[in-house]
Amino acid sequence: MRGPVRALSLVLHSRAEAHVDTQRFDRIVRTGFFVVLAACTVRYLWWSGLVTSALPVVCGAAVLGLAFAFTTGRAGLVAVLVGWVVLTLVAASFTWLAVPFFFLVLRTFPARTALVLVVGITAFAAVEGTVHALTAWDPSPIIAPVAIAVLAFVLFRNLHEAGRLTERVRLSREIHDTLAQGLSSMHLLLHAADQEWDTAPGKAREHVRQAARTAQENLAEARRFVRELAPPALDGGSLPDALSRLTDDVRIVGEPYPVHVDVEIAVLRVAQNALANVKQHASASRVVVTLTYLNGELTLDVCDDGVGFDASACRGFGLRATEQRVQALGGRVTVESAPGEGTVLALSLPTRGGS
Repeated sequence: MRGPVRALSLVLHSRAEAHVDTQRFDRIVRTGFFVVLAACTVRYLWWSGLVTSALPVVCGAAVLGLAFAFTTGRAGLVAVLVGWVVLTLVAASFTWLAVPFFFLVLRTFPARTALVLVVGITAFAAVEGTVHALTAWDPSPIIAPVAIAVLAFVLFRNLHEAGRLTERVRLSREIHDTLAQGLSSMHLLLHAADQEWDTAPGKAREHVRQAARTAQENLAEARRFVRELAPPALDGGSLPDALSRLTDDVRIVGEPYPVHVDVEIAVLRVAQNALANVKQHASASRVVVTLTYLNGELTLDVCDDGVGFDASACRGFGLRATEQRVQALGGRVTVESAPGEGTVLALSLPTRGGS
């Protein structure tokens, strides 16, 4: 069991690192907002002077900062954006806040929505800045660009690090869904063979043969990690063929058609993980895998008649990794189970477009 434990340790360690790095990135983005807000305020005061008429703008900037500090979620960010637009219409110096808003929008919203917002923010800042440049001379633009340059450099470095850790988490999921599950299966098979060696030598030999096949598959998977190619189970074959090699009872609904390799890999990995859990925990007499080809969507259902579990209370790493894998491709996954009532895992993935 040292192999699975080591693999699981790597998974948890990578997830912890990714979580810490994501928190650090969020802190840098939020800190950058306040840095640029302060630079914009100084820029405005430098241009307008320390006069009484500047007080409402300074107070507006302070309110905007407080609103951002205590606001979370997409609706809160939209409200802060509206406040920024109003403040910028009064004082064009605050157009520089468009830069941290770019990062915040891209971090918070889905890609398509973020693109629309970034285009809108850019257009507004460009128009407002141009109008201001035509009506007044501003001697202070040197302040904000320096702050923004530092912010962009730090964010770029952290984006690179976040990407590296995301890849580590992806590989950790691969290890959990393949090598760790395979090693656990080999352990159970060899343990069963040891228990039946004297009383049922035929069954014991079959267990050993199954363990040998699992070891061969895991060796192929380990070599794939080095090559970073598609799963060996999909090499030269279709997804239905790969699923048929995992279990005897596979049902194909609809006419199979080519889908993106990432979708095939996700479906195969989820099926492998689900079947490994059935073998290790469900004590099931039957498990049925159904692959359905719909118009623009691929679905997978794994149903067993095992002991079941409380799906609302049990959410281990395997299920979370499955959800992350599927959601990253714009799909969804559900698990329905109850003690004594078996388990149904269902996922659906878009085969065209996606979010």
